[in-house]
Amino acid sequence: MKCPFCESPNTSVIDSREAEDGKIVRRRRECDDCKARFTTYERPELTDILVLKRKGEKENYQREKIELGIKKALEKRPISNQKIEELVDTVESEIFAKNKNIISSREIGCLVIEELEAVDKVACLRFLSVYRSFGSLESFNKEIKKLKRKDGSKRKSKSKKK
Repeated sequence: MKCPFCESPNTSVIDSREAEDGKIVRRRRECDDCKARFTTYERPELTDILVLKRKGEKENYQREKIELGIKKALEKRPISNQKIEELVDTVESEIFAKNKNIISSREIGCLVIEELEAVDKVACLRFLSVYRSFGSLESFNKEIKKLKRKDGSKRKSKSKKK
C-alpha cells in the first residue's frame, strides 16, 4: 500500500479491525518513511455480478455508480457523508443478498429509492426524477402525492402507537 502523503511503498499495518458487522476490514497504517498515519478500508469486490440495463445491454456491477446517484440526490441536503456511505453499503448488501449473477438496473433503482425514502423525501424525489425520467409535470406531481400519502400513513401509525 503506497503512502498517500509521500507515495512511499513502505507502510506498516498498526491496527486491523472489522467494521460494519464484519463486512469491511479497517486498517490503520503508518508510513515507514514519513511516519504519516492513514486508514484504509477493505471490502469484498464482487465483480461477477452483471447489471442488466433498460435497453438490454449488460455491464459489470459498479458500487461507484450507486454512490454517485445517492450523492447527487442528497446534494445540499443535511445528510452526513457517513450516512451516505451507510446508505450505499445497505443497498450493496441487499444486492449481494439476492445472490444473483444478473440484477436489473430497475431492481437496484428500487432499492435506492427505498433507502432514500426512509432518510430524505426530497432526495428520494430527486433520484426518482432522474431514474424515472418524468415526461411531464403531471407524472412528477403523481410521485409527490405518493410520497405524501406514504408519509401521512406513517405518521398516523406512529401517533396510534403513543
